[in-house]
Amino acid sequence: MSVDLKILRKQLRHQRRAISPFVQKQSQQKILQQLIHLKSFQHAKKIGVYLHAFGEIQTRQIIEYCFKQHKDVYLPMICTMNKQLHWVKITQQQYRNNRFSYHSLGMKEPVASRGLHVSKLDLLIIPLLACDLYGTRIGMGGGFYDRTLASAGKTPFRLGIAHDFQLIQHRLTREAWDQPLDALITPSKYLHFKR
Repeated sequence: MSVDLKILRKQLRHQRRAISPFVQKQSQQKILQQLIHLKSFQHAKKIGVYLHAFGEIQTRQIIEYCFKQHKDVYLPMICTMNKQLHWVKITQQQYRNNRFSYHSLGMKEPVASRGLHVSKLDLLIIPLLACDLYGTRIGMGGGFYDRTLASAGKTPFRLGIAHDFQLIQHRLTREAWDQPLDALITPSKYLHFKR
């Protein structure tokens, strides 16, 4: 990892954690309003999404809207053997009752023995630290999404959601293992990329 990338990660983590609850709520609403008009969301039955934990775009409204539209909601669970994410279907009751365990990395995850391979999902909503105008995504540094998506092929549709400041104007270096996005939604923009 270059020094510039380390600095960028640190700056963006700090900036993301400093967002006020009011701005977080506004950003979440604006992203949901764009999301519900996307054909890739409208046609999706199985949707993978994350539980926010580190200042990412909050997903509460997205998850509740999915349940309202009778879509299947899947959350990531880290497989300790291969450091990949497996996708576990949750119910609305499980979500509302907060029936999750804490992973040692600090995020909540569903309790299950196994889940689906990511390629079985129709749409995957992905958190990020940064994304450029070409769909190159920088995550938190663990490589979980990259490792998981490396074996996925064309499905699912990969949709990043982020705050406006996380859209980087200069081109980010894309390493061989980096898995690009198909699209990105920020509170003020929608970008579609060629993968």
